[in-house]
Amino acid sequence: MTIDGPVRTGVADIELTRRALQLVLGKTTEMADDVLRVPLHYYRDPKITEIEEQQILRRTPLAIVSSAQVASAGDYVVRTVLGDSLLVTRDKDGRSHVFLNYCRHRGAMPACGSGNSTRFTCPYHAWTYRNDGTLFTVPGATGFAGVDKADYGLVELPNQERHGFIWAVLTADADIDVDEHLGPLGPDLAALDYASFGYHDVREFESEVSWKGALEAFAESYHFPFVHGESLIGQNALANTSIHDGYGKHHRMGFPFNWIANLQSDESASWDVRDNMGVIYWIYPNLVLANSNVGVEVIDILPAGSPTRCTVRHSWLARVPAPDDATRAGYDMIFNAVHAAVRDEDFVMLPQCGEGVRRGQHDHMIIGRNEIGVQHMIRVFAQELGVALS
Repeated sequence: MTIDGPVRTGVADIELTRRALQLVLGKTTEMADDVLRVPLHYYRDPKITEIEEQQILRRTPLAIVSSAQVASAGDYVVRTVLGDSLLVTRDKDGRSHVFLNYCRHRGAMPACGSGNSTRFTCPYHAWTYRNDGTLFTVPGATGFAGVDKADYGLVELPNQERHGFIWAVLTADADIDVDEHLGPLGPDLAALDYASFGYHDVREFESEVSWKGALEAFAESYHFPFVHGESLIGQNALANTSIHDGYGKHHRMGFPFNWIANLQSDESASWDVRDNMGVIYWIYPNLVLANSNVGVEVIDILPAGSPTRCTVRHSWLARVPAPDDATRAGYDMIFNAVHAAVRDEDFVMLPQCGEGVRRGQHDHMIIGRNEIGVQHMIRVFAQELGVALS
């Protein structure tokens, strides 16, 4: 297996469903060429974690929020990413922005939470900024004689809006090119049309596990019957069966549902991929997009101050925006169920893995051929970090 792997596009491609069906009928899964041995320091070395943050996470476009979270002019949301407070806005012309949420006077935070506003006022000395980042008013302006307000707007990070998300690079003097970053994955995201989805909800929590180890939970179905046996995932998705496609540093996984075998005999059955399997994209370095026929889970995982602690931001977008309260209540039920599977199943087990990484006295982890998506993730990161694998 190479890092690049095969490239295929079109999430509704019938051929993708055919591939999965053949695996199910053959009682097998797509596999890597060999097992992979990963040194424990890949997960727990503080120096590696520092390199990940400074050279990868702060230099690579990250999806900060979905476009639907700031859908209208004046909408804004504040979120913290790697300790930085970010203010995401949409100005009167419809353009999105990502600012460092720190006043240029003494550094307090002009904005908090989310809502709709054309201006943000620092709580310390009431410096006020427009939602395009420009400095609007300075109380006691005579004390700042000779200071040009045009030079003291909020610091804007390099940002672009693409495929239903607002992306930013966390380094102010960096460049951003989301299309180049996504490369061959771009057509798939365009076909999914996340820009037309409706935002529903978001929740955040922290967990005692490496951020890279946490991402790996969404790249294999080997664990499904053991971790998700009592939930819809365990009941509907076939264990240890998946398709994998590499898109350079990114990948796509397909996890077939147990009814996919009905396609052999039911001529009226849908061959749409999302009706027959969970389609999960990993967008390097930290984003998971788990697609179903009703929406997409957006799972954003980042380190949280130590090699074996991470922060998880889990949100959900509906393919059809909710037109009324009844639909919204139905979406609540869906998101509650999928969030419970992530929080109460995956992230109940994963801290045990974090403990094993922190305290283990063996020198490596072993990743099976059947964990092809996990192997791809590890190989991509190891290549970037200069970590030797065997």
